[in-house]
Amino acid sequence: MEESDPPFVEFYKNLFDNQKTNDIGVFDDVEECEVPTIDLSQLHQGGREAADCKREIAEASQKWGFFQVINHGVSLDVLEKMRCEQMKVFKKTFYDKANNHCNLNFPAGSYRWGTPSATCLRQLAWSEAFHIPLTDISNMGGLTSLSTTMDQFAMMVSNLAENLAEILAEQLGHKSNFFKENCWPSTCYLRLNRYPPCPVPSQVFGLMPHTDSDFLTILHQDQIGGLQLVKDGKWIAVKPKKEALIINIGDLFQVLPRFCCYFLQTYIIQVSLFSISVFFNLFQAWSNDVYKSVEHRVVANKHRERFSVAYFFCPSYDTVIQSCVENSIYKKFSFREFRQQVQDDVKRLGYKIGLP
Repeated sequence: MEESDPPFVEFYKNLFDNQKTNDIGVFDDVEECEVPTIDLSQLHQGGREAADCKREIAEASQKWGFFQVINHGVSLDVLEKMRCEQMKVFKKTFYDKANNHCNLNFPAGSYRWGTPSATCLRQLAWSEAFHIPLTDISNMGGLTSLSTTMDQFAMMVSNLAENLAEILAEQLGHKSNFFKENCWPSTCYLRLNRYPPCPVPSQVFGLMPHTDSDFLTILHQDQIGGLQLVKDGKWIAVKPKKEALIINIGDLFQVLPRFCCYFLQTYIIQVSLFSISVFFNLFQAWSNDVYKSVEHRVVANKHRERFSVAYFFCPSYDTVIQSCVENSIYKKFSFREFRQQVQDDVKRLGYKIGLP
């Protein structure tokens, strides 16, 4: 019977052979804790409850860059089906996954594993994934139970991501159709992840430390654990919470998009000079990294496999990301340029540099 796991040890034999004995043990012991958990049912209550909920979302995004949500509107039945269906597809043989056989019907090139650019074990990701744009899910037309479930999941988390993004903008005094106009199914995608048991969990990551190159990421994970993030300069382990979804801020929300300039100009016509000053300070605060895109990673597990599915809320490639203050931390760039820079960094250095 053929193996379902990718041939990590065989394919990356040179990296293992060249590993220095003093380079073993890349992880320190980290404390496990719960990131802030927010009950989104408060949003439907209106009044003070809704206002408090929005404030909690903004505060968690500022202080942690991560938070969990419950009563999020994504059907628990769909979440369970998603988990079961992705487990089935990852149990296919490695040959079938790599060659899109056995009626997988995924778009060409969607299956990925390891780290082709790795030059040392610390750059190797002990994981496999299916990277699927939302439009490709729709084009699969419910051909399989997996595609049907993915379609349902994608629709629900898309609505959630848009609502959260609008709340985060609103909490800094801004309302806009920017996300509806720029973050489409053709620009967002799902990634189904599996982290196989790893014989050398002290030497490799399940997923290397990184930040996400989007506005928001929504993650549904199992109860195995392994997700870690940086808080106050040290790594902490995120304790899984059943039925919760994890939200994290992406790079693009750390930079003020260009659309705020238009809003500010419009607002200047309508309000007093005092109000203009107040709003300008809010915008300046946002452009100076109020919402944090936090570095995170996944550690490998020697005995148990881990599954997760992530939704990435991204704009079109031509969308310009630009601060509206004169002395901006960041120069303006298009999402296409940013993605290309990230890919070039990984190819050249083995890791992402990101916003710096």
